[in-house]
Amino acid sequence: MSQFQETENRNPNVQEFSVSEISGLVRRQIEDGFAHIRVRAELGRVSRPASGHLYLDLKDEKAVLSGVIWKGTAQKLPLQPEQGLEVICTGKLTTFSGQSKYQMIIEYMEPAGVGALMALLEERKKKLTAEGLFEPARKKMLPFLPQTIGVVTSPSGAVIRDIIHRLEDRFPRHVLVWPVRVQGENCADEVSRAIAGFNAIKLGGATPRPDLLIVARGGGSFEDLWGFNEEIVVRTVAQSDIPVISAIGHETDTTLIDFVADIRAPTPTAAAEMAVPVRADLTSGLMDLTRRMMRSSHTIITTRRDRLTGLSRGMPRLEDILAIPRQLFDSIAIRLARALTANLTNQKAQFDRIAVGLSFRPMLRHVHQSRQNINGLQHRAALAGERKIKDAAQKLVALSKHLDLLSHESVLDRGFALVLDEQGLPLRQASKAKIGSLLDIHLAKGEKLGARVEETSSAKESAKHKSKSASYLGKEKPINEKAKNETKTTQQGKLFE
Repeated sequence: MSQFQETENRNPNVQEFSVSEISGLVRRQIEDGFAHIRVRAELGRVSRPASGHLYLDLKDEKAVLSGVIWKGTAQKLPLQPEQGLEVICTGKLTTFSGQSKYQMIIEYMEPAGVGALMALLEERKKKLTAEGLFEPARKKMLPFLPQTIGVVTSPSGAVIRDIIHRLEDRFPRHVLVWPVRVQGENCADEVSRAIAGFNAIKLGGATPRPDLLIVARGGGSFEDLWGFNEEIVVRTVAQSDIPVISAIGHETDTTLIDFVADIRAPTPTAAAEMAVPVRADLTSGLMDLTRRMMRSSHTIITTRRDRLTGLSRGMPRLEDILAIPRQLFDSIAIRLARALTANLTNQKAQFDRIAVGLSFRPMLRHVHQSRQNINGLQHRAALAGERKIKDAAQKLVALSKHLDLLSHESVLDRGFALVLDEQGLPLRQASKAKIGSLLDIHLAKGEKLGARVEETSSAKESAKHKSKSASYLGKEKPINEKAKNETKTTQQGKLFE
C-alpha cells in the first residue's frame, strides 16, 4: 500500500478541490476582506502599455504590492504616476488567477504630502529645463497694443472680473474668455485644450484670433495649483504661437507654467496691466510730443528766416543784376528784325530767277507719253492673262472627261457589277468566296444587292458550264446585258439574294 493510499484512508472526510475552485475561494476571501483600503507607498516600476491601462508597483522597505489602474481611471487622476513618487492609493485587493498572486485595483491616487509633490516638481523642472523649454531665447515679445486678448480662466471667479475691470481702466480691448476649471483632476487637460484652441483660430475668420493670451488663477494651496505644473500644460504653452502671460496665484506662488510663459505676472491684475498701456498716459505723451514738435518747428523757422534776412542784405539789387542782360536783349532783338527782313528779300529774288528759267511744256509731254506706254502694257498683260485662263479651262474639261471614262461608275453603267466580300474587298474568283458568307453587289446608278453564297463550283464544272453557255449562245438567242450579269454570277457560285 502506497503512502497516498494510507493518507486517504486516514482522512476519508477531507474535501477535494480543483485549482480553479481554490483560486475562486481565495479571491472571494481577499475581495471580501479588503473591499476598500488605502495604501501609502512609494511608486516603483510604472508601465504604460498601448491599451491605456497602468501597471505599477507599490513598495516600502520590506514588501512590494502590484497595482493596476484601468484606462478610464488613469485619465481622471490628478497627477501622473512616476517612479519614486510617494502616494496614497485608494482601491481594493483582488487576485490574479493566472499567476496565483494578489494585486490592488487602484481607483484613486493622490500624493502622500507636499514633500512628495515638491520632489516630483523639482524632478519635472530639471527634465523640462534639459529640453530647453525654459530658455529665454524661446520667449516672444508682447504686442504693444493687442486688438484682442484671450483669457484662460474660470468664468465664475473674481479673476476674470478683475482682468476686465483693469483693462477698461487702462485701455479697453476686445476680450475672449475660454472657461476652464483651474483646479482638480481635469484642470490640466482643459487649460491645455484652451491654449491650443486659441492658437487654432484662423486669421480673418468670424471669431477674431487673439494677439495675446493670459492664463490666470487666484491664490490657493500648493495642491490646488498643481494642474499648472503638469507637463501637458507646459508643453502646450511652449508650442503656442501667441504670446502668453502666466498669472497663477499670488506673487509668492510659482508653477512650471511661469517658467515657460513669455512673461510672468505676480497677479491676474498685474497681467492686465502688462497686456495694455494706459490710454491716458499715451494721450498725455502724444500731446507733449505735439507741443515739443510745434516749438521746435517755430524755432527752426525763426532761425532760418533770420539767416535768410542777413544773407539778403549782402546781395545786390535786382535792378542792378538785370540791367546789362536787358540792354543786351534789346540790341539782339533789333538786329534780329533787320536780319529776318533781309533774308526774306533775298529768298524772294532767288525764287523769281528760278521761276523765269523753268518751262513746264516738255515735262507735260513726257508725262503724257509715259501714261500711254503704261496703258499699252496693261492691255497686253490683260490679253495674255485671258488666253492662259482659257487654255487652262480647256485642259481641265478634257481631263474631267477622261476621268469620267476611267471611273468604275462608267464601267457599272455598261452593265458590269462590282462584288465585294464581307471585308469590303473586291471578289475576283469564286473559289475565294466562303459558303455562307455575305456579298455586296454594286450596280449602276448606286444600286446595291445583298447575297449569300450557297455553293461554289469546281474549275472543271465551271469550264463545262462555260462551254454549254457558249454553245447555247452560238445556236439561237442573243443575250442581253441583264442575262450576261446573271451568267457571271452563276459562274462564281449559286447566290441567294
